[in-house]
Amino acid sequence: MTIASNVKQCIATISGIEAQLSTLALNSRDPNAAKIFHESMLVVEEVKKDLNQRLMKIENQEPQYRGS
Repeated sequence: MTIASNVKQCIATISGIEAQLSTLALNSRDPNAAKIFHESMLVVEEVKKDLNQRLMKIENQEPQYRGS
């Protein structure tokens, strides 16, 4: 498995975690817990953005990884 494939797989996993945190924030009855879930979701979203930027750099540096 190439580095680009590993990063794409990681992005997919993080997207699932982000969705789960969003669901937990919306369904939580405790306002403090909902706030923590929401803040955690925002942190994960930033990590996902960083990984997407890194993936773009990988694909630009190594054209053979595009579209894999």
